[in-house]
Amino acid sequence: MRGVVMHAPGDVRVEVREDPIIVEPTDAIIRVTATCICGSDLWPYRGVEALSGPTPMGHEYLGVVEQVGDQVGTIKVGDYVVGSFVASDNTCEICQAGYQSRCVHNVMMGSVGTQAELARIPLADGTLVATPGVPEAELIPSLMAASDVLGTGWFAAVAAAAGPGKTVAVVGDGAVGLLAILAAKQLGAERIIAMSRHADRQALAREFGATDNIEERGAEGAARVKELTGGYGAHSVVEAVGTQESMWQAINATRPGGHVGYVGVAHGVQLNGQDLFFTGVHLHGGPAPVRRFLPDMIQLIWDRTIDPGKVFDLTLPLADAAAGYLAMDERRATKVLLEP
Repeated sequence: MRGVVMHAPGDVRVEVREDPIIVEPTDAIIRVTATCICGSDLWPYRGVEALSGPTPMGHEYLGVVEQVGDQVGTIKVGDYVVGSFVASDNTCEICQAGYQSRCVHNVMMGSVGTQAELARIPLADGTLVATPGVPEAELIPSLMAASDVLGTGWFAAVAAAAGPGKTVAVVGDGAVGLLAILAAKQLGAERIIAMSRHADRQALAREFGATDNIEERGAEGAARVKELTGGYGAHSVVEAVGTQESMWQAINATRPGGHVGYVGVAHGVQLNGQDLFFTGVHLHGGPAPVRRFLPDMIQLIWDRTIDPGKVFDLTLPLADAAAGYLAMDERRATKVLLEP
């Protein structure tokens, strides 16, 4: 099969990889019908995260089940499925509490590399969710978003306690931040403040439900949120970047007693205990338990209630993955869908 392999920062190639096989009896093999490039894939691409050698890439996927292991009971050959970026058994106490991304048996799908024509899915029964049928082509981008960025944005909004009567601010205008806006709107937020300097992303934020936009960043951005909220700060703030500046921007934009939902993969973030102590805010986040939300998200997409696939503004064949990475790195694309 063909798959994307990163050899060094900025060096992405599509190469022939071995076809996956059933390793554990709980595995499934899917033929990938769509995959994509994640903002987190840019960390090693930019040299921020070290590579230990040529690395298969990708953790988002949907496709058709071609094989299942002997202990797979609910997922069947021929099912069209969406799965989380973290494989989980969905039966342990952590999973049952709704935190499947921290399952005691979790497997990070980035270790599999799903930017490929085929993929082995560990813990298939607990990881994959079958769609109601074979989706129409127009639904593919939105179902693709459900594998990570929609679920991550949704978890961020839930972790930030977005809901009726709340003002929500979102730090970050990438795919996750934009879909956190969509989620906050679905959860009933009264006011949603986007933080973006890019006209195209501001427009999509408003389409998804943003009522306001702030272009300032850092301390100035937090101060503007307080200006817009009578000096109080937002009830709910999503942090969807993962830097020191963005984390403190989120915390400082939150009113005492408010909630920060942080889902940006943290790089160099350090929180001074005393400074944090006097903010009086709740912090909740980490790798999103996408599997918790998948069934409901799939149904909302299937019913055409939401259209999160609009975050994909560039679609390329898998063979052109390197061009997709470059487009996202140069911010010429918000998110790139790859077609094997």
